[in-house]
Amino acid sequence: MAKKKLEEIPSPWKGIEIRPLPEDYQVLERYSIREDLAEVVIASPPGPTIEPVYFVVEAQLSPEEILALEKLKDMLSKELEPPRPGEEEDAKRILLETADKLLRKYGKVFGRIDEESKRRLFYYLERDMTGFGPIHVIMEDYRIEDISCDGVNVPVYVWHRDYESIPTNIVFVDRDALDDFIIQLAHKSEKHISSAFPILDAMIYGKHRLAATFREEISPRGSTFTIRKFREKPFSITELIKSNLLSPEMAAYFWILIEHKANILVAGATGSGKTTILNALSCFIKPRMKIVTCEETAELNIPSENWVRFVTRESYGLGVQKTGEITLYDLVRTSLRYRPDYLIVGEVRGEEAFVLFQAIATGHGGLSTIHAESIESVMKRLVSPPMNIPASHIPLLDAVVLVERVSLPRPFEGKSYGRRIRYIWEVVDYGRYLTIAEWNPATDTFKTDLANSTVLEKIAARTAKTKEEILMEVERRARLLKRMVEENVIEIRDIAREIYTYYIDPEKVLRKYGVEPGLI
Repeated sequence: MAKKKLEEIPSPWKGIEIRPLPEDYQVLERYSIREDLAEVVIASPPGPTIEPVYFVVEAQLSPEEILALEKLKDMLSKELEPPRPGEEEDAKRILLETADKLLRKYGKVFGRIDEESKRRLFYYLERDMTGFGPIHVIMEDYRIEDISCDGVNVPVYVWHRDYESIPTNIVFVDRDALDDFIIQLAHKSEKHISSAFPILDAMIYGKHRLAATFREEISPRGSTFTIRKFREKPFSITELIKSNLLSPEMAAYFWILIEHKANILVAGATGSGKTTILNALSCFIKPRMKIVTCEETAELNIPSENWVRFVTRESYGLGVQKTGEITLYDLVRTSLRYRPDYLIVGEVRGEEAFVLFQAIATGHGGLSTIHAESIESVMKRLVSPPMNIPASHIPLLDAVVLVERVSLPRPFEGKSYGRRIRYIWEVVDYGRYLTIAEWNPATDTFKTDLANSTVLEKIAARTAKTKEEILMEVERRARLLKRMVEENVIEIRDIAREIYTYYIDPEKVLRKYGVEPGLI
């Protein structure tokens, strides 16, 4: 079979269309996903609108190759069992090895297949039998954060890091095809979804978070799904500084606080970057400190050996029978028996918040996130049901951070939007807060007022130092972090290693990056 070009073609699979790129669309960007087998094209339609569309472009199959692919799928489905969740990499290898044997064994059935044809066939086998089918390219695109399908005959949408929310050229045009795809996703997560239980919240291969509904039971357009992609390599604190999410001085302030087991709550809307910040801040925890994390889905990735990770478990029962369910409240209670130096809760929204506050009242450090868009709404949520934190316990919090996705006054690294820490507040008492840092939306810069920090004053008193010495140390660490950004030290484990070394021999690290040690 002759070599094929990479072209935009309608999908040969029933019920799903991968629509071609119209000739009159203006191509804004094109980048490869799988070496001459799959790529992404961002293009905008003609006319006054400039809304771009995300085009998945895959290698074209000839009619003979499509026929060979269907034969191979049929044979493989009889030869192999469907992969179990967590075994996808082994399943992929076994799938392709078995396919290669079948092609050699039944050469007369398949006809002459050259190496280029085999590469295309193997790509589609992997895509459809162990991958994510029509959305496989999107799942492999590191620039995509979320994927969502709102129903039949509606384009699949993605959240792109450079173009925000845009439609794709993938459309489920048949209800049965979408229903079948939802069931496949449920299988990948080892969860159940049906007309009787039409809501699914699960994690699929690669630690991606899946939410789905089934048929028209609760969504009139038919089945729906949203996949929030997991970043295998979490953003480091220097990457966040480089992207201007916060300043080096703000990062150094957090470093001092976390070194002394401060309690910090990160607030923001869905997708604002709360968990990203939480994970980046964890690298400031001293290496010998014991960390326990409690999450509903395993999103945190902490560069520490002394780390116990807990994840909730859903009920084994159906309906009202909640046999074997383990909630976040159960995990936070259990975590206290592990004597953590730092207790990190992925998100507080229920009675587990009360246990967290009890923990920090007894000297444990605490980090968590909360859905809220102002300091007032944070406090209202904390003191109201189901959290029910007494107002007298609120001062146990040292700092509240608000992160938002914002429009920028001028493009930053080519982007007109970004994530920024809008405010850092210190909690003096319930209803009394100090603004320690804030983002200026007119200049895209940060203003800090660390001189008035009561938390740094408390740290100075506990460590028998003056507040001026603590402020000098913040400045020193800020210069160090800035130099690390300039030298492109962005791997989270490399940063953690330098921070751990700093705790033992600060002058060594400062000299390495050309920062004047001064008084330590």
